[in-house]
Amino acid sequence: MLLSLGKRREFDQVVRAYGGELFRFAFWLCGDRFVAEDVVQESFARAWRRWDQLRDKSAPKPWLLQIVRNEHARLYERKRFDFVDEAPEDLAIAADHNPLDLLELEQVIGNLPLSLREPFLLQSLGGFSCAEIAEQLDTTEGAVMVRLTRARQALRGMIGEATGTRQRGAR
Repeated sequence: MLLSLGKRREFDQVVRAYGGELFRFAFWLCGDRFVAEDVVQESFARAWRRWDQLRDKSAPKPWLLQIVRNEHARLYERKRFDFVDEAPEDLAIAADHNPLDLLELEQVIGNLPLSLREPFLLQSLGGFSCAEIAEQLDTTEGAVMVRLTRARQALRGMIGEATGTRQRGAR
């Protein structure tokens, strides 16, 4: 009983010390206050269940941040996408939200190097997780995440250039 009481006090101190930082990190990840609260709550529940596995009790922050990151990722593992029965040509695409038409977007994505294009398309069109993509490409999850980040950065730059060119040409 005393061991459990000491463990609880120790954990309560950690919750008070890092709760705000973990919430801000979760909010940064998901952009939704209520989702961030849920992620942090579930993260603390997981941390409590695995408290004995923490190697360095004097520095729990990196361990807790990793749990929050994993909890956030679990949200999307369980997420199921809605599918429509309509042909893509029949779907209304708002011009305000789509600065490039589909042909230009396809060309921009096609300009990505294969090493960036392949994981990007597997995730965005195929809906595969980083772990699944890593397995398919025979690489690590970290390498996949780096490639996805670089692909998004490159696409933002190319789309910005394409829309900027079109706007200057329209003047």
